[in-house]
Amino acid sequence: MRALMLSFVLLSACSLLAAQPPQLVELEVVSRASGQVLPRYPHRGENWIAGAPGERYALRISNRSGERVLAVLSVDGVNVISGESAASTQSGYVLEPYGRAEIAGWRKSMNDVAAFYFTALPDSYAARTGRPHDVGVIGLAAFRERPPAVAQQPPVAPAARAKPASPASAEVADAAGSAGGASSRMAESAASAAPTLGTGHGERQWAPTRHTSFERATSSPEQVIALRYDARERLLARGIIPPTVRPPQTRPRPFPAENAFVPDPS
Repeated sequence: MRALMLSFVLLSACSLLAAQPPQLVELEVVSRASGQVLPRYPHRGENWIAGAPGERYALRISNRSGERVLAVLSVDGVNVISGESAASTQSGYVLEPYGRAEIAGWRKSMNDVAAFYFTALPDSYAARTGRPHDVGVIGLAAFRERPPAVAQQPPVAPAARAKPASPASAEVADAAGSAGGASSRMAESAASAAPTLGTGHGERQWAPTRHTSFERATSSPEQVIALRYDARERLLARGIIPPTVRPPQTRPRPFPAENAFVPDPS
């Protein structure tokens, strides 16, 4: 009976894991100086990262699916391509199947970006453009691509020809099919403790891209990621980063003395 109960618990746990939907797009924050991914600290249902003032960073987005996806990105409540107050219906980056890209700054043209860097809140791009309320959060909204429609010809009577659709009807259908849903804010609500760190508008950097077409399968995103950030000392003070015990400088030795006999006292 005990073995049966244990098997039931194991099967139930496996069922819960299987029920979780796979991640469509993965979002990571990478330090431009070290090339390392900044660690996440889960806290009360949110994920946090610690930034250092002056540190430049990039957003690494990875497509985990075998189809093209659209990733709409926001930093501090601002769309990273258009500079508008962010909404999931706006422009984004298209990733090829299992593709990956690193977005290193605010898009300034099809050829360059202004570098992301952590900075004091008043110096952040959002605050300098009059939008300081959503500083301290990075957002991603992911969409699948609508599969191409399979054209089906209507049945033809023996003595009649099929009448082709007029161009006007095709244009209206295309416009209706590509229309986005109602706009929705991607930024999180203000936290009880306002962040002190934001993202600045740095120097121009070469980062060419190109236009492409993409029709969303749904008006609402299939996946939304919100990643909060603040200075390390603030996260330590709030208990988001757990305190750590510093390891000793040297490994303790069981027999530290190497002398064969008792030495004379000094």
